[in-house]
Amino acid sequence: MAPSTSRAFFFLLLLLILSLLLSLFYYCLLDQRFYLQKYHLDVPQRNISILLWHWPFGRSYRLDGDKCQMYNISRCFLTDNTSAFSTADVVVFHHQELSTGLSALPLHLDRPASQHWVWMSMEPPVNNANLTQLNGLFNWTMSYRRDADISIPYGKTILGSDDPGFQAAPNHSCLVSWVVSKYQAHQTRAGVYKSLKKYIPIEVYGSWNKKPLSDRKLLPTIANCMFYLSFENSEAKDYISEKLWRNAFQAGAIPVVLGPSRATYEALAPPGSFIHVADFKSTADLAAYLKHVAADRQAYEAYFQWHSTHRIKTYTDWRERLCQICVQYPSLPASRIYQDLESWVKS
Repeated sequence: MAPSTSRAFFFLLLLLILSLLLSLFYYCLLDQRFYLQKYHLDVPQRNISILLWHWPFGRSYRLDGDKCQMYNISRCFLTDNTSAFSTADVVVFHHQELSTGLSALPLHLDRPASQHWVWMSMEPPVNNANLTQLNGLFNWTMSYRRDADISIPYGKTILGSDDPGFQAAPNHSCLVSWVVSKYQAHQTRAGVYKSLKKYIPIEVYGSWNKKPLSDRKLLPTIANCMFYLSFENSEAKDYISEKLWRNAFQAGAIPVVLGPSRATYEALAPPGSFIHVADFKSTADLAAYLKHVAADRQAYEAYFQWHSTHRIKTYTDWRERLCQICVQYPSLPASRIYQDLESWVKS
């Protein structure tokens, strides 16, 4: 082969190798972005700054450093320093403090045109008062509801078991327990409780019964019972609180639920994990069923089979909830304004 021909061949071979390397690099880059999106990690685009105008219920957490990195979310920075208002991409307002007058909207400040305001509440509609004064001010909603712009549930079900060898506790010292602090006689849950206790014993704890439980004692106490009354204080769309995700599931008790429809629980909770009050014609029938499950080992263990295929994740830290804004930020509607916020909240 002539020298010139050899050089040409070598040059073509080098171009081919470089082309293959570039193609491989591009593929790996795309694959990395796919991985980040699949597992809800922030695909780096630009830094997003989030200002929390006031802490929910006055309980604050430290925000120094890159807190969102704790949840594998990058380029997301939180602050509660209100002097950062003019440079914040997003400002979050918790409704409880606005409705009670403990905090006020910064309407006296010049709001940047690109800044988005978020209305946040983890309460059911009945507890969200004074909404009409907020019309035309908020761009996004942040709530437990699935149709919120930024959905932040109390907990969620995840495919894949982290404890495939889970065994239901064989021995219990009580049948049913209930922890309640804000008992109100007119609520549906109060009527169900008063009727149900005629047929079966129910251990009641909480401020209402003058038997409060500390965080340390809560789950161990519930774990002594076979069933837990995961009764919501309001029957509202998608409203499933820590009464299910923490009190029942984390304690290892079978939840007896009262709240949204069975279909909602089926969509959100692990399969076959709960007993819904609405499935029974009367509390007498419900009590009889609970006695049957308690006496039948196979029927009892069936309510824990989900541990071999699913697991749950709970959300308790406000910082983790706020970081979710950055995850969803690229897909949020840039020009949305809630002209009638109350109609959405009460829908």
